[in-house]
Amino acid sequence: MTTEETLEQVKRLKPIDDVFFERLMENKAVCQEILRVILDDNKLIVKSVVAQRDIQNLYGRSVRLDALCILGNGAICNIEVQKSDNDDHVKRVRYNASLITANKTPKNSMFADVPNLLMVFISRFDIFNRGRNIYHAHTVITDDGVGYPAIDNGLSEVYVNTAVKDGTALSELMTCFESENVDNAKFPILSKEVQYYKNNKKGVSKMCQIVEEYAQGKADFQKALDVVEHVDNLANNGNMSIQQACKLLGIKIKAYKDAKKLLSSNELLV
Repeated sequence: MTTEETLEQVKRLKPIDDVFFERLMENKAVCQEILRVILDDNKLIVKSVVAQRDIQNLYGRSVRLDALCILGNGAICNIEVQKSDNDDHVKRVRYNASLITANKTPKNSMFADVPNLLMVFISRFDIFNRGRNIYHAHTVITDDGVGYPAIDNGLSEVYVNTAVKDGTALSELMTCFESENVDNAKFPILSKEVQYYKNNKKGVSKMCQIVEEYAQGKADFQKALDVVEHVDNLANNGNMSIQQACKLLGIKIKAYKDAKKLLSSNELLV
């Protein structure tokens, strides 16, 4: 992209955009301010936060997390943003939770020591289509229609969306997530951080570099996708091996394997 195109991209970024959200979450205070509103807890403490965390899975697809936090009570909290209603995102949350749990549970520990985990999923759409801007999901017993309390298995899920407007502080925060320039006195830390990346010379320069790297990453991802699709289609339709397909297409087998590795490891661009 040209410099002008990059600057325009930065200008149009919103907190709901994953590339911008990850950058904002690098500031622990921003993360804490957002979680306090979502969880309705003004005393909540965020001890640490890691943005853009990759978790590898030896047997299946890996994931790239937007923000993984450690709260003051020792619980782990993962925050994800999603703009497109293009998949089963409830299962996405379940899958990510399983990888985080496995990754954060010490080897040879008792199951009682499995860490508590809170999954926060922020979306542009009402994921359950019930007209609410927040949903709390827990495992419950349903036998005999008895109102059993939720089972405390250490996993909690909170689904928040920007689509439903109900006049609450949370709804106002979600409106900020859809704004290019956030300037809201109720959310001073988030507002200050957005303004830094939008209007401060150093912040804009840093954000431009990130946008360019992201654009290059998407280009590399698409190139890898094209390589894998061409080879796989020829191998499947021509009833031949991957090696034979690569040879016919003039693609080195190493290039094909590298492309497969890139696709499997880059959850951000899937």
